[in-house]
Amino acid sequence: MPIEEAFAPAKVNLTLHVTGRRGDGYHLLDSLVVFADVGDRLRAAPAAALSLAVAGPRAAGVPGGEANLVWRAARWLDPGGGAAITLEKHLPAAAGLGGGSSDAAAAMRALARLWRRALPAAADVAGLGADVPVCLAARPARMGGAGEALAPVPPLPPVWLVLANPGVAVATAEVFAALERRDGPPMPATLPRLSDAAELARWLRTMRNDLETPATRLQPVISRVAGALAAQPGCLIARMSGSGATCFGLFPDPRHARAAAEALGRAAPGWWVAAAGLAAGDAAALV
Repeated sequence: MPIEEAFAPAKVNLTLHVTGRRGDGYHLLDSLVVFADVGDRLRAAPAAALSLAVAGPRAAGVPGGEANLVWRAARWLDPGGGAAITLEKHLPAAAGLGGGSSDAAAAMRALARLWRRALPAAADVAGLGADVPVCLAARPARMGGAGEALAPVPPLPPVWLVLANPGVAVATAEVFAALERRDGPPMPATLPRLSDAAELARWLRTMRNDLETPATRLQPVISRVAGALAAQPGCLIARMSGSGATCFGLFPDPRHARAAAEALGRAAPGWWVAAAGLAAGDAAALV
């Protein structure tokens, strides 16, 4: 059998509305999710037993073996399947980019090919984590419920992102615990068709990330990151992604995005900064 590879793109929440809370404690969300063309990589080779090694520039502190969500995803797909998995980490951990969930989804894509198994439906893997379904689909989506309800969205205009993380980890559970309101209004029932990046930014300014305020109280540096992105020439809007601490700036073209990333990298050399386009909207192409 050949070695199978899969790309685990960074998940970016352009919006994240917290609209309620279920009886089991899970929060109800309404979020516009896209995927950037930067991320982690995963390789799966034939082996008699399952193993997981973590490598790459962002491997420090990322657990290998059974403690990693990649392992749980592999065991979910086939409780007895064998493979030697190598996870190459390029995204910061606990960063609001869905890195662990995207890694788990990439593992499923690679192992399904290696083991010649059908890829599960996105909603079926919700038990692995709230972000795993949307990461398995790996295309722009409206994510609802506790993450399991996915709906297509109108085609998005060409946009470019600059992602910036100040090197602080933010625990998602702590951010949700710090929420002052858990019953915010959702996005409009029908999302608009937007003609260009500027129109998208204007619409995003009427939407929210309800986790940004509590996350910033826990890690005040988040406001500095968002402000530094917003100050870059060409930046149309800057906002935190997910539960933080990564923020994104939205740009109309790759030239401004690359220049902004270079400027931020010089000004804050301790931050993780990346310019990115949007990933191809087909999970099967993420190899």
